[in-house]
Amino acid sequence: MSTRLLRICRDTLSAAAPVPLGPARARILFVESGLVRVRAQGFAAGLAASTACLVTGAADVLAAGNATVLRWELHRAGTPPADDALLESPITLDPAVGWLIRCDRVDFPPGAVAWTHVHRGPGIRCLLEGTVRVEVDGHAQDVVPGGAWFEAGPDPVLAIASTTVPSAFARVMVLPAELIGRSSIRYVLPEDQDKPKRQSYRLLVDEPITV
Repeated sequence: MSTRLLRICRDTLSAAAPVPLGPARARILFVESGLVRVRAQGFAAGLAASTACLVTGAADVLAAGNATVLRWELHRAGTPPADDALLESPITLDPAVGWLIRCDRVDFPPGAVAWTHVHRGPGIRCLLEGTVRVEVDGHAQDVVPGGAWFEAGPDPVLAIASTTVPSAFARVMVLPAELIGRSSIRYVLPEDQDKPKRQSYRLLVDEPITV
């Protein structure tokens, strides 16, 4: 088995100068607000709010005015903690299994519930708007915009969105490569199977990676 560190940071950018990214690694950039341009060897991409891209090599990011970017990175075990990290967590991956990295946006109308469920791999979420109450193993966390939380994957999770306003979060998960283009969610309780699933998903990145 191989241990990696999944980390999320928030970068506040301006048009003053390009911001270089660090050493090559699997890295997801999700534009929370504004417009940015990502330049890497061999490609350049313009990203608007609520879009994302995968960058694995050296690159820099330039904002068109003010912008905020959520940055997920997959580090080797033993990487020192980052002062600017919103959250980081070790994850264990089997190198014999093919893996992918997925970024999507999940939207909840008021009163929606993600019934008790599990996923096929670990990930970090960050709330963009509204509120979400996350319950895992009898422990509850009330998340507000800008807050991040980790889900290990096999631990059953119940997520309850605000009853008064829409809620949304962006997430990055590391999943078995066989799930490319397919949902990773499985509902745990028989009584939840036929309940309304009102949340919607916008898939932004779904790419194989080497771990």
